[in-house]
Amino acid sequence: MQARHSDYYPVIHWRDFKLKLFIEGVFVGLLSGMVGVAFRFVLEKADLWRAELFPWLREKGPAVIVIWFVILAVIAVILGFLGRKEPMAVGSGIPQVKGELVGHLKMNWAQVLAVKFAGGILAIGAGLSLGREGPSVQLGAVTAKGFSRFFKRLQIEEKYLMTSGAGAGLAAAFSAPLAGVIFSLEELHKNFSPAVLMSAMSASLTADFVAQKFFGQSPVFDFPNLPVLPINAYGYLIGLGVVAGVLGSFFNVTLLSVLRGYDRFTRIPQALKIMFPLFLAGVLGFILPQVLGGGNALVDSLADTRYTLGFLVILWMVKFLFTMLSFGSGVPGGIFLPLLVLGALTGNIYAQVMQHFFHFNPEFINNFIVFAMAAYFTAIVKAPITGSILITEMTGTLEHMFALVAVSMTAYLISDLLKTVPVYDSLLDRILAKQAQSRSEQNEHKGKVITEASITLNSKLAGRMVREITWPPNCLLVSIKRGDKEIIPKGESKLMPGDFIYVLTDENQTVNLQRYLFEMAEEQL
Repeated sequence: MQARHSDYYPVIHWRDFKLKLFIEGVFVGLLSGMVGVAFRFVLEKADLWRAELFPWLREKGPAVIVIWFVILAVIAVILGFLGRKEPMAVGSGIPQVKGELVGHLKMNWAQVLAVKFAGGILAIGAGLSLGREGPSVQLGAVTAKGFSRFFKRLQIEEKYLMTSGAGAGLAAAFSAPLAGVIFSLEELHKNFSPAVLMSAMSASLTADFVAQKFFGQSPVFDFPNLPVLPINAYGYLIGLGVVAGVLGSFFNVTLLSVLRGYDRFTRIPQALKIMFPLFLAGVLGFILPQVLGGGNALVDSLADTRYTLGFLVILWMVKFLFTMLSFGSGVPGGIFLPLLVLGALTGNIYAQVMQHFFHFNPEFINNFIVFAMAAYFTAIVKAPITGSILITEMTGTLEHMFALVAVSMTAYLISDLLKTVPVYDSLLDRILAKQAQSRSEQNEHKGKVITEASITLNSKLAGRMVREITWPPNCLLVSIKRGDKEIIPKGESKLMPGDFIYVLTDENQTVNLQRYLFEMAEEQL
């Protein structure tokens, strides 16, 4: 197996490479932050405009209302065209980023950037129950890919930069830099690589700096003066985690069922599929405008408005069903923020039920709204660390970290017992099933790349010598990193838990290598 000398640069000059990634992360964060801020700014303006639109339409009468529905039909046609033009830009965007990072998918960065930006504004701005955060992650990732292609970076370097750009996109969308870093490590890269940590940290902090300069330093959700939950109330907290775990599993199952239902209507044009939730948004704007869009304003209203229990249940049911129909239609837009809204409603409902039947102190209702967002996110995404830190940063409630982690882990365990597959993994599997390539395309000759992987504590490779391992075809182990120590692999070199290994392989074999390493870990469980 032959490779260019430059392919070995990350291995030979490891310290320089990490510093290079840190510096490049600053530039990626700056660019991704500006794109994310622009996307967020337009959508926030659209939310304000939409809040004024429906009272104005009601005042003007039926003729103007009909014109608005005609405009919605035109938006549906445009979104259908954009989806056909660039299929990789539809939906959340996070599964597409995950797919590219593991070698399954390829995104045309410029086309995805343009279509995702325009399509997301049209879909979310028109009122569909979708979030800006998933699109912001994809926008950040493809911006980083464009940076990499412009400066002709190595492929392994490009993957690090894309991971960093994705985290920067989340940081800009939520003003949550630490969540952007942890999301990059926990959800996208699936290990705590030092190289990813360096670049993701610089990118997320830079993107958050851009967001704060534009939007200010206030948290995304306004929950001032939350009292600290006393230890004797943690029984209620565990109960909330159980409820969130069950409802999170229900969310994932329902979402996949709705997507399969949309797929069955193969003879219906995509524009008509999109038109249905858009028209529903037009109706809901007159009767229940709180459920339109991502839902930031609805969460903020829960902090200072005590809705009746019956109205909260109606809001939850309508928001849930509307989110399913909106996302299932296949337009650019994510589920990140809508699922947080559903979590907030779940926490409010749960606290009111506990207050009514078990004399729960109403002083802590807002606490449970915040805790439920983290728990519901964890049950659906299966990323408890990201969920806890994200909600901490979004609400500015650092002193509640212990409670957030406790409820998140409870929800995670319940979701795991129910065998819930992480939602973004399920969505990626759907994309791969639709875009399966022929074996001739998969075996097409491509270049050589360096792939990084970690040896986990439960891996079957841990404790074994290199010569005892049957590696996949066309793979060459070129380096082992153990902390700051670099080991040149020999036959008697032993792999240890926590090692990072660097393998030279054909570009089209990276997926097989990662699958092999995953299976080695799974066999020990």
